[in-house]
Amino acid sequence: MPNTKSVTHLYTYKGTVKEFERIVDHRWEASTLAVSEKKARCNLVHQYKEKTKRAPCSKITLPGKIVMVEDT
Repeated sequence: MPNTKSVTHLYTYKGTVKEFERIVDHRWEASTLAVSEKKARCNLVHQYKEKTKRAPCSKITLPGKIVMVEDT
């Protein structure tokens, strides 16, 4: 079986949050560890839903850029 160990990176987001195309937060900041930017976006949306007690089925989008933090 091949070694499928994935490397995780730290991703950060600073920007607006939309719920059903309506801005609900202008300056939300968060970070997560993930293997890709796509997975990081999913993690951050989940974090926002958990912190603001939104239903899991609510449509939350992060229109800003997610930045991968370089290793030091």
